[in-house]
Amino acid sequence: MNISMKKLALGLLSIFLVVGSINAQEGKKALKKGAKLLGKYGQNAVKNADILDEGLMLVEKAFENEDVKAKIKNYNMLGEAYNQVVSAEINAKLVDPNFQITHGEYANKAFDAFKTAYGKAEKDGVKKDAIKGLQALEGHMNNIAIYYFQTPDYASAFDYFNSAIQVYKMINENGGVSRLDDEAGRIDHYYYTGAAGYYGKKGLEAAPVLEELIGMGSDKPLPYEALYNIYAEGDKDKSFAFLEKGREAFPDDTGLLFAEINYYLTEGKLNVLTGKLKSALEKEPDNVTIYTTLGNVYDQLNQTERTAGNTAKADEYFGEALKYYTQALEKDPTNFDAVYSQGALFYNKAASLTGAINDLANDFSAAGTKKYDALKAEMDGYFNEATPYFLKAEGMNGNDLNTLIALKEINARSSKMEKVAEYKAKIEAVQAGKGK
Repeated sequence: MNISMKKLALGLLSIFLVVGSINAQEGKKALKKGAKLLGKYGQNAVKNADILDEGLMLVEKAFENEDVKAKIKNYNMLGEAYNQVVSAEINAKLVDPNFQITHGEYANKAFDAFKTAYGKAEKDGVKKDAIKGLQALEGHMNNIAIYYFQTPDYASAFDYFNSAIQVYKMINENGGVSRLDDEAGRIDHYYYTGAAGYYGKKGLEAAPVLEELIGMGSDKPLPYEALYNIYAEGDKDKSFAFLEKGREAFPDDTGLLFAEINYYLTEGKLNVLTGKLKSALEKEPDNVTIYTTLGNVYDQLNQTERTAGNTAKADEYFGEALKYYTQALEKDPTNFDAVYSQGALFYNKAASLTGAINDLANDFSAAGTKKYDALKAEMDGYFNEATPYFLKAEGMNGNDLNTLIALKEINARSSKMEKVAEYKAKIEAVQAGKGK
């Protein structure tokens, strides 16, 4: 066919497709021709790419006719035609990794066609053909899912992995043989489905798959961690129940351990948290973040006890906090958080005395003055101990506002007004986006 004749043929095809409804004979011919073209496309997606659109238009146009739709076996033909499209692209991808799968959605259309055929069929032969089509389809679904998982496009991967599960269930419920009948293969498929859903932000859509996976006896911790995070906002009790089950099943898994640590941090259950953090430290002794987090937790406990007037217990927690910050710096001398936190530890201890000092300020008796002077000297001593840490922190990050504010306040208490003005200027520069 020369170029002009090809254009004419396509023009006639377009006219045929847009003239409105077609009669039964035309519909039958369109379905037969379209299925034949898509079967040819299924043999080689690259070589026969030019017939894909025509084949798809013909089979879909055919189903605008009521007589075509009334013949239930035609839905199996439609499903098989769609199967050919998907199969062709998967095979082309295997041959050429650069080939792009662009018609994966026809796997879902094939599923709908086979479901319709099976659901409406009265003849066993039509039902058997529908199941046969589904058996081929679930492999296609899985391969498309793998393609998206490797892309990575986890959200799309989940959709196809999950659709493959629905195909499996339909085959299984109707006596067919499925690739997922094998327990190990089924667990593996559910795992990748749940993982894709979790990483693809599918949340509650992925949750039923993950719960089924746990029910199957999965030997991996991810389902528990995923369900803990998925349910964390909407159902805290359910969320924590999965976390507890996961920790019980996988006591050595660091992902679940850190999830548990984050839970207790969020809930403010600090006394429980210290034990969890120490367990984490046994597993990851070089993880500086665990040391600084432990220091922070003990500092919070220190402040709570100090506010309650339990000075001895507060001092005990203070010592623990300082110990873990120091150990963090032994692991990583450049850790800003540990340096700043050491300064904050002494600063907060000093600040905790201001209330008592203010109470004594109006007591002009000799005893009152003596207590005032002693307490103020103690407070000033803590501020002085905090200063070298904050100066070191400033040297590490001159734009950290908390550090600059702390140094400004410490200098103000010592009436070093030139320094106060200097830090005030630095603070304003950082706030204006003109810091170092």
